[in-house]
Amino acid sequence: MNKLKGVFTVMVTPFDPEGKIDEQGLRANIDWYIQEGIHGVICLGSTGEFTSLSPEERRKVIDLTMDQVNGRVPVIAGTAANATHEAVQMTQYAQEAGANAAIIVTPFYGMPTQEDLFDHYKSISERVTIPIMLYNNPWYSGVDMLPSTVEKLARYDNILYIKESTGDIKRIHEIMRRCGNRIDVWCGCDDLVYESLLLGCGGWVAPIANFLPKKSVELFNLVESGAFKEARELFFRMLPLLSYLEEGQLVSKVKEAMNQIGLAGGHPRKPFLPINDQQKGLLKEMLADFGLI
Repeated sequence: MNKLKGVFTVMVTPFDPEGKIDEQGLRANIDWYIQEGIHGVICLGSTGEFTSLSPEERRKVIDLTMDQVNGRVPVIAGTAANATHEAVQMTQYAQEAGANAAIIVTPFYGMPTQEDLFDHYKSISERVTIPIMLYNNPWYSGVDMLPSTVEKLARYDNILYIKESTGDIKRIHEIMRRCGNRIDVWCGCDDLVYESLLLGCGGWVAPIANFLPKKSVELFNLVESGAFKEARELFFRMLPLLSYLEEGQLVSKVKEAMNQIGLAGGHPRKPFLPINDQQKGLLKEMLADFGLI
């Protein structure tokens, strides 16, 4: 099995004015990402608002994504749920749909222990053969999956990746030291992507690639080729946007950026609201710096 690698757009889920999934918009977005050279796509991640979608809608997004991608790039499907049995069912669905991997964030309510987390992922791993990407984001889930737990999970044959989003670069050191080549660490904090790639992260789960895919891929490729000076210069050019996304209201900002450049962003689902006019103006200025509008 070839391991996944590169910049993967963690796609938004666009909604039409009635609040339904904008199927044509999602399909058009996917075509544009691929045209711009993205290495792969992720549906139903945090930026895809999976927590705001019903199980039926989530299955629909997986089906739409697999159909539109049609094997052109790898697809990772978000299959997380707070209840283990629901996560198992969604991961099994992604596997049957043909997804290349599943990304599963830690249970996000109830403050599970490290033992709980280990059993959660172990239970999913034992019921599927699809590769699994662990997702650690204590800022969203409220629980931090420690490197010792990751090390134990890396012993399972289909747990091959982890998206690390603590914002602590030392966490990447620790996971790599403990796990070696048994698990690939992927960057989950946009404003640490340069350092993360220098450390050897195999991929970048990139919200910014919803509207800046070509530059995101360029940054990854520059580091891969050893052009570190050029990569650093591009990173610093992108950093204001990367930092802006990390400050909060991620989904609303990404969707607005997409709307401003003519893609299908749409509105976020409540409880998330669109960004205000002042923020829209600031975002427009940053997009203009890249010639996007």
